[in-house]
Amino acid sequence: MSKRVLITGGNKGIGLAVSRAMLEFGYEIIIVARDFDTCPLVGVKNVTAIAYDLSDVDGLPALAKEVGNIDILINNAGYMQPKYTYNNYPKEARDHIMNVDLYTPVELMNIFCENMKKQKYGRIVNTASIAGQIGHPDIWYGIAKAGLINATKIYGKMLGAYGITVNCVAPSPTETDMQKDNSEERKAEFKKTVATGRFATAEEVAKAIVWLATDCPEYINGTCLDINNCSYPR
Repeated sequence: MSKRVLITGGNKGIGLAVSRAMLEFGYEIIIVARDFDTCPLVGVKNVTAIAYDLSDVDGLPALAKEVGNIDILINNAGYMQPKYTYNNYPKEARDHIMNVDLYTPVELMNIFCENMKKQKYGRIVNTASIAGQIGHPDIWYGIAKAGLINATKIYGKMLGAYGITVNCVAPSPTETDMQKDNSEERKAEFKKTVATGRFATAEEVAKAIVWLATDCPEYINGTCLDINNCSYPR
């Protein structure tokens, strides 16, 4: 029986690259995203597309029932709001980004780990960010990603004995639609810190996520895999 994979934000960018790679493994893919207007995988065999606003934390139990049991959870969906500053960040905007980037990923781990525990197998990969390690002008984006890195460590400890690994990736800026919100000046400054002078590609980040979700040894658990081309060596 092929494994079932839930990928949030699997409709574009890094998530789409992950979805494509998982299909090549012959897995059944469930993509959850707000819209699928530009997603090329809608209607493809072994792909289920579910339109859902991931800022709605309260509705996640109903979403989970629609999805059913899964073997692999990829918490990929996330976004930033660099137009706001630390001292001018509306409460509604703060609450929304924290829901999508932190609270929903954690709640999805809570929900889907229960069946993983029963079957003594599961793989969870969270998409964090270098912003959660070094700080970010979008203060709540950085806080959310830092929280997701810490949650990865916590859940790795709690679930490891059940045959479940929980890991995350922390990419530096990647060539996706998210970069439209970054200024050209900021992008140019960051590229100066990167060994190859360019951003990562979605496919490069996806390869790391897919490895953590498939071939990664069980003893690699609760870790954060840096993907930043020497811009933040540690």
